[in-house]
Amino acid sequence: MTQAHPRISKAVIPAAGLGTRFLPATKATPKEMLPVVDKPAIQYVVEEAVSAGLDDVLMVTGRNKRPLEDHFDRNYELESALEKKGDGERLAKVQESSDLASIHYVRQGDPKGLGHAVLCAAPHVGSEPFAVLLGDDLIDPRDPLLQRMIEVQETYGGSVIALMEVAPEQIHLYGCAAVETTGDGDVVQVTGLVEKPDAAQAPSNYAIIGRYVLDPHIFDILRKTEPGRGGEIQLTDALQHLAEAYASATTDEQRAGGPVHGVVFKGRRYDTGDRGDYLRAIVRLACEREDLGPDFRAWLQRYVAEEM
Repeated sequence: MTQAHPRISKAVIPAAGLGTRFLPATKATPKEMLPVVDKPAIQYVVEEAVSAGLDDVLMVTGRNKRPLEDHFDRNYELESALEKKGDGERLAKVQESSDLASIHYVRQGDPKGLGHAVLCAAPHVGSEPFAVLLGDDLIDPRDPLLQRMIEVQETYGGSVIALMEVAPEQIHLYGCAAVETTGDGDVVQVTGLVEKPDAAQAPSNYAIIGRYVLDPHIFDILRKTEPGRGGEIQLTDALQHLAEAYASATTDEQRAGGPVHGVVFKGRRYDTGDRGDYLRAIVRLACEREDLGPDFRAWLQRYVAEEM
């Protein structure tokens, strides 16, 4: 039976990673600020949160991440220069990022993993359910994954993770979920989770991608979660505990954290955490732009025909 649950209004974006896969570009530039066509990757993520109705955004940052704050702040000198030039189009683009949402920042300090980064958000989030968006995964705005996840959380309570079917030989790159079907075609109940399993030990080919809607009880679990794979506090391990506890609970008090469900996503996703996929994301998005697409596609066709 469905029931009403608190409305979600806050989004958390962990952005403290070192971006080692993109060195040397990320030696002095945060990986979240790498451009995808003409916007930094992090702006796409904030825009997704805002489109889902979440305009209270907390970024969990680390050292050398000041450019993130600068990007979403006002730049009066630049705005004044553009205004004097009469360049209203570029002025609007510059102002867009600072007007997107109410953005807050907290530093993670020690890089202890995604679970620890999420735990850093506890004072800001409080006792409300909240969304977590990872900056490496860009979701096409035409495929509103986060809105669907919020709907599922409001229906079932508990926590909701985004899942995508991947090839068995790729599952070791992701957290992996054991699932059971529900009455909703794109919704599964999660019965178990494991972080980056070997293909032979994976319970399914459902991979966790970088979107979560979490019950605040996750903070209590994270405070007790020991470092796991890679010596880091894994969010996957905490969610596994919640799913396991809910399945074995016999009272409403024991079920307070709620179940864990998954939304199986079949839309367009751009993985900017991998160098090859990052380049493919730029090409795909540029091809689909009205202002860039026609000329770029024509050049790309010529390049492939002549150089390949």
